[in-house]
Amino acid sequence: MGVGTTSAFAQDAPAGSGAEGDPNEIVVTGSRRQTTLQDAPINISAVSSEQLSKQRIDDIRSLAVFTPGMTVVDTGPASTGTIIMRGINSSDTSVTGSQRESAVGVYLGEVPLYYDFKLIDISRVEVLQGPQGTLYGLGTLAGAVRYMPNRPDTDDWSVDAHGRLFGMSHSGSFGFNGDVAVNVPIVTDHIAFRTATGYFDSPGFIDYNYLLQKPGISDPQPGRSATGAGGSFGTAAQQAANFYRKKDVNYEQTFTTRNQLLLEANPDIKLYLTYAHQQTATGGRQANGAGVLGTGEYEGPWRYLEPTDRKADLYAAELNINLFGFAQLVSTTAYTNQKIVSHRDNTDLLLDLDYGYEAFPAFSSYNDSTAYYRQFNEEVRLVSSHGGPFSWVIGGFYNNLRYYNNYQEHTPGFANFAGVNRPDDLEYISFVNTRTKEKAAYGEGTFHITDAWQVTGGIRYFKYDAFATGGTDTPLFGGGLTRTPYPLIQFAPSRIKSGSTGDDGVVWKANTSYKFSNDLLAYFTYSTGYRTGNVNRVAPCILPLPPGQNVCALPSELAYGPDKTRNLEIGVRASLFDKRLQFSLDGFHVDWSDIQVASQTVNGAVGITVNGGKAVSQGVEFTGQFKVTPRLLVQGTYSYTDAHLTETAPGVVVSQGVQYDAPNGGRLPGSTKHSGSAGITYTHPLADDRDLEFNWTATYTGDIYSRIGLAGNGEIIPDYTTHRASITYRSKLVDVSVFADNIFDKYAVIAVENDVSSFNQVRTDVVERYYAYGVLTPRRVGIDFRFHY
Repeated sequence: MGVGTTSAFAQDAPAGSGAEGDPNEIVVTGSRRQTTLQDAPINISAVSSEQLSKQRIDDIRSLAVFTPGMTVVDTGPASTGTIIMRGINSSDTSVTGSQRESAVGVYLGEVPLYYDFKLIDISRVEVLQGPQGTLYGLGTLAGAVRYMPNRPDTDDWSVDAHGRLFGMSHSGSFGFNGDVAVNVPIVTDHIAFRTATGYFDSPGFIDYNYLLQKPGISDPQPGRSATGAGGSFGTAAQQAANFYRKKDVNYEQTFTTRNQLLLEANPDIKLYLTYAHQQTATGGRQANGAGVLGTGEYEGPWRYLEPTDRKADLYAAELNINLFGFAQLVSTTAYTNQKIVSHRDNTDLLLDLDYGYEAFPAFSSYNDSTAYYRQFNEEVRLVSSHGGPFSWVIGGFYNNLRYYNNYQEHTPGFANFAGVNRPDDLEYISFVNTRTKEKAAYGEGTFHITDAWQVTGGIRYFKYDAFATGGTDTPLFGGGLTRTPYPLIQFAPSRIKSGSTGDDGVVWKANTSYKFSNDLLAYFTYSTGYRTGNVNRVAPCILPLPPGQNVCALPSELAYGPDKTRNLEIGVRASLFDKRLQFSLDGFHVDWSDIQVASQTVNGAVGITVNGGKAVSQGVEFTGQFKVTPRLLVQGTYSYTDAHLTETAPGVVVSQGVQYDAPNGGRLPGSTKHSGSAGITYTHPLADDRDLEFNWTATYTGDIYSRIGLAGNGEIIPDYTTHRASITYRSKLVDVSVFADNIFDKYAVIAVENDVSSFNQVRTDVVERYYAYGVLTPRRVGIDFRFHY
């Protein structure tokens, strides 16, 4: 590729996979212009559509094990899973993770989003490691992940169908996945429509065996100890009188569809209109109770079913105009609407607050939450296409994200026990409404000093403001205020708060690369990233605190500021020995300041964010493959990440109502220090362009800290290794695979919720079930079918 000839038409990149078995020929657009992976002068990795199908990668959770430097805890279908890149994370591990507070930006094409759309009919997935503040802005503190969909084609019909049937260990039924992608040329060279639709039905493997038959009447722990030293679930007769059972509650039922219409006036003017919808339902957590009251590895001890229903709609318009061969104009307008409805056992939260609720023998509690995310964003950029030694990108970006949540806690039967006229047993209620706006202008320029040597500089100016309104009430006891008479719900003025925050600043990037040959490239990058601050979603405390319940934020807990990263990295990308050996290797050093740390209010243990000092993350990342023979391929990845605090963060961890300092040198939570994968593929040719492919892959996940620096009863989550294998028959039209994932049915803890101080904690004679382990998906064995026409 000569000086200045890199294509500006990032939107129209090819399908994503290059020559068979040649990952460095994958076309990527992470730099906002089209180039091959081998020629990309930045730290970017890409997974082709071929690799996505071979490894049965359906979503971001299964992608991470093949991407060095990335950790995603498989928290099941109830959430999106928290993405952690290069160790940039300070939040406790959780069995119900979320991308919303992630330091990684996630994009569907050009659209930023906070949702885990399924990876069907995807050209490739691009992972940009390191801060991406210049081109991608808000939320790319540690990197960005881009799902690049296949585009409509005005010339040819195509149909791609996929089906999977599988059984799962510790599950009572089979699972089924099916999807189909259809391309319809409507008017040759002008109009085409492409649709991809799928349904995912996974049976689940967690059993809830102690669900209350009659909340407020049934005894949640009939075998309680009179001494307060412990207890059990009682005799078989007591269990039959109080409980009912539900198997495989962490099932997944997901419907997803993505539809694109291409309107092409001519090759220089194209408009893509996209509508995507996805809805996921599940019945419970992918977690157990860590053995509390004798429960098992795939058993949840909770008193209520915990269904979650998540759905999202995305509307987008992407306009591409070639301006006289001088530049490409790209305009992206998008609106995303999400709704998440959940129901969860709340009993142990209230017991852990030590309000004395256990005095009611049948005490239990559940909460209901309805959350909405509404996001509008607009981006306009110009990408040079005039050729020559200098190329450039300039653009502007606007994002408006609104969040609303309505939350209620109920305590069945308790109001009558306490002599309070509250038949709905509403114990606590809150609402919150937030808005975050970001505006930015950015530019990057690249100068090719020679055909082999280029330098790039970029800068982005951003400005954001955030606003929050929220309120709380405790209808049963009033928190020292006049109790609201039933059936009214009233947020007293002192219980409603509004607040705002904002900031502006500049992030920038400097990059240079040198091509020693067409097959050997080295690069160096300095880049910065940022994440906005915000107002915490908790009402302020009334000081001095009134008697009774107080669920509120102290003055130091009301808001938090932005955090930023600075990244230095050097890397090399090579294709050697006639492309038999291909690899990428990089080393990095990231400084992280004003860290945003997930914490809790002292009063009421409500989740908040606080700023907590400085940290550093440094390490190496490797990915490569070696073609031993034309038929035998060996592939591997490895990453080492040392992420730790570089100063003490006072009082950021709360356990049992006590604030703890996160220590200088304390390791950051949620991600591995060592991780890697190794795989071997042998292809045996058959007649008529058919073949048999045998694959075995092992992945290693290193140990993880559950809490920053293990402060406040944090713990080390052990490492584990899993194996997967497949045998695939391939032909021009049909692929059929027999596969097994987690072949040896490895049981592993992958996340911890709350902390070990609450494990087997007894309130009077009631044993809490607050502590939980997220667990790895057990063995799956099945058959996979793909058809292409």
